[in-house]
Amino acid sequence: MPWKALVWFLTITSVFMSASYTMLVPFLPMYLIEELGVHATEVNIWSGIIFSSTFLISAIMAPIWGAMADKKGRKMMALRAAACLAISYIWGGMVESTWELFAMRCFQGFSAGLWPACLAIMTSAAPKDKMGWCLGLMQGGMTAGGVLGPLFGGVLAEFFGMRASFYLAGAALALIAVGIVVFIKEDPSVLSQNTNDKKSDGGSLKLLKVPVILRMLIAAAVVQLAVMLVQPVLPLYIAELQGSMDNIVLVSGIVFSVVGISGVVAAPLWGRAGTNIGYRWALYIALLGSGIFGIVQAIPETISIFVSWRFIGGIFFAGIFPAINALFAENTLPSERGRVYGLSYAFQQIGSVAGPILGGLMATYWGNSIVIMAHGAVMLVLVFFLYILRPKNAEPGNGATIDVEGACTK
Repeated sequence: MPWKALVWFLTITSVFMSASYTMLVPFLPMYLIEELGVHATEVNIWSGIIFSSTFLISAIMAPIWGAMADKKGRKMMALRAAACLAISYIWGGMVESTWELFAMRCFQGFSAGLWPACLAIMTSAAPKDKMGWCLGLMQGGMTAGGVLGPLFGGVLAEFFGMRASFYLAGAALALIAVGIVVFIKEDPSVLSQNTNDKKSDGGSLKLLKVPVILRMLIAAAVVQLAVMLVQPVLPLYIAELQGSMDNIVLVSGIVFSVVGISGVVAAPLWGRAGTNIGYRWALYIALLGSGIFGIVQAIPETISIFVSWRFIGGIFFAGIFPAINALFAENTLPSERGRVYGLSYAFQQIGSVAGPILGGLMATYWGNSIVIMAHGAVMLVLVFFLYILRPKNAEPGNGATIDVEGACTK
C-alpha cells in the first residue's frame, strides 16, 4: 500500500480504536452499579481495581508484543491485537458479575499492542520528510476518537443500554481487523531482514541503554502521569467553578472534549512543525505551552475562562506525542520500531496507573485546584530536565543522531 493511503487507513483505525475505548471508560462506574449490581459504597473500589488491571497487564505485555512484532511481523501483531480487543469488548457486553468484568479487563490488558504496532508500521513506511505529518495525523485521529467516543457511548447508553456500547466497540475493532487483513501488505523481505539484523540484537534492554530513547520513554510516562493526574478531580473542580453539581456529567463531557477538539486541529500542524524546526524543539515548545496553560487553569473563577485556557492548552498538548514518537523513529533502526513503541506504551501505562492515585491523594490533602496546577507544573519540570540533558553534540533543532554519551542510535 502506498504510504499516503496507509497513513489515512491508520488514521481511520486510530479514530475507531480511540472511540471504542473512550465510549466505554466514562461509563464503567455506572455499568458496575446499574448492570452488575455493585453497591454505591463499593463502586469506587471496584472501579479502581478494574481500571488498573488493564493498565498493569498491558504495561507488562506491550514490550513483549513489540519484540514479537519486530520478529514475526507488525501486521500479524496488529491483527492479533485488533481481533483480541474485539473479543474482549463483546465479552464485556455479556458479563454478569464484577469478577467477569475484571477478567475481561485483564484480557484487554493482555491484548494490548494495536497502537504501538500501527506506529511501527507507519514509521517504517513513511518518507523521512513526511514522518512528522503522518504521526501528527494519526495522533489527531486518536484525539478525534477521544472526542467522538463519549458522545456515541452516551447516545447508545441512553437509547439502547450500556451493553450496546460494548457490542458497537467490538464491531469497530472487528472492522479494523478486517481492514488490516485486506489493506496492509508487509514485505516478507523486510521481515526477513529484521529477523537477521544483528544490530537489533539485545532486545528491549539494549534500547533502554540508549540515553535519548530512555529520556523519551521517561517523558512519555511523565506526560501520561500528568494527564491522568487530573482525571479523578476534574468533574469536582468543574462543579466548584459553576457552583453546583447541576448537569455535571454533561458539562464535564463538554470540558473534556474541548482539549480533543483543539488537538484534532493542531496535531497535524505540529507534525509539520517538527519536520521544519526539529522534533526535539517541537517537543520543548509543546511541553512549555502545556505547562504554562496547565498552571493557569487553576486560576480562573469562572468555567468559561477555564474552558478557554483548556482549549489553548490542548493546542500545545497536541504536539507532545507526535514529537516523542518521531524521535523514537529517528533514533532506532527500522527493525527496532516494534520494541521501542511497545516500551513507550508500557511506560505510558505506568503513568496511567500512578497518575490517578497521586491526583486523588493530592486532592484529599491540598484541594482540587492544587492538582490542576500540579498538572502544568509537572510539564514545566519535564521540559526543564529534557533541555538540560539534551544531546550537546546533536545538530541544532533535530533529533539526536548521536547522543551526549556518544551512543550511536542509527
